[in-house]
Amino acid sequence: MGVITSIEDLKRLHRARTPKMFYDYAESGSYTEQTFRENTTDFAKLKLRQKVAVDMSDRKLGGDMIGMPVTMPVGLAPVGMTGMQHADGEIHAARAAEKFGVPYTLSTMSICSIEDVAAHTTKPFMFQLYVMKDQDFLSAIIERAKAANCSALVLTLDLQILGQRHKDLKNGLSTPPKMTLPTMLDLSTRWRWGMGMLKTKRRFFGNIVGHAKGVGDTSSLMDWTHKQFDPKLDWDKVARIREMWGGKLILKGILDPEDARIASDFGADAIIVSNHGGRQLDGALSSIRMLPHIVKAVGDRVEVHMDSGIRSGQDVLKALALGAHATWIGRAYIHGLGAMGEAGVTTALEVIRKELDISMALCGERDLKNVGPQNLLIPRGFTDEYPIA
Repeated sequence: MGVITSIEDLKRLHRARTPKMFYDYAESGSYTEQTFRENTTDFAKLKLRQKVAVDMSDRKLGGDMIGMPVTMPVGLAPVGMTGMQHADGEIHAARAAEKFGVPYTLSTMSICSIEDVAAHTTKPFMFQLYVMKDQDFLSAIIERAKAANCSALVLTLDLQILGQRHKDLKNGLSTPPKMTLPTMLDLSTRWRWGMGMLKTKRRFFGNIVGHAKGVGDTSSLMDWTHKQFDPKLDWDKVARIREMWGGKLILKGILDPEDARIASDFGADAIIVSNHGGRQLDGALSSIRMLPHIVKAVGDRVEVHMDSGIRSGQDVLKALALGAHATWIGRAYIHGLGAMGEAGVTTALEVIRKELDISMALCGERDLKNVGPQNLLIPRGFTDEYPIA
């Protein structure tokens, strides 16, 4: 593929170059995948309002996310097993984000550890926390994030139990992959990926192996992981984690106005309207449909960010027009990483920035801070088809 013009181009390369089980891990949702699909199709229902004969010079895309300057309000969301999409994937993604001037968030379930990423970057990154039952592990990983000078803790609230993802079960997803006959046949056609993996020692969950008690090999790792997500996570535990962390806190996985109001009163620096990319509660509304309800519920008391379904700069523009302060991308940059490593992540960000810039201008705006509902044509029923108290 000579010229990359869209995230879809990167997606095709990602699919060709990455083992099926890891591509499917990224490009799938839970159960029937209804919410996974509607995260993107609901964006398509919103139309941009074109304006002409306006000054389109000196455009500004920059802004801030929880007080941190960014070149555009688009961050790289936490994605588990990023290092299986491309060797040392988290390091490549973090470097690309740093050079581009946008935030990167490392997942608890990363292949490269907190220390790995810190050693290969020069600016602070964010760390995403899954709350585990093992209190010693929980305390230690928060302290490790502090020691790495992470700029914020992104606490995920919507993964107390795992939604079933059929493709992962059928593919026998594991890290590293088990050498079954189908897997070996698949890997034989992914020589770029294989060569990269042969050159790195990072093939396990780096934040867990060597840090969690009783985890010494692949079998014990998977068993520990499946049993550790804390189903008792509640607002009292969130408060204790906030005290343990002591820094900037973002609450991720908010999809209900009542929860958003609680989070706002709780004192979070930001909330992320998210349904986990359609990977948890199948049948939930898309993030873009819920966004206006949550913005209305919290007003300006807390920064409202959004993820799930963003595949273009036009999608970013629509989210900002509906009240999001900032947005996060997951699959969009993972497609770039799987396609071309760090260069692919940079390409994904460049694609989104160009689309965002041109679309904003053609909507008659010169500064993203001025974008609002006036830039959209919203279909009847989009925000009230499903009444929410």
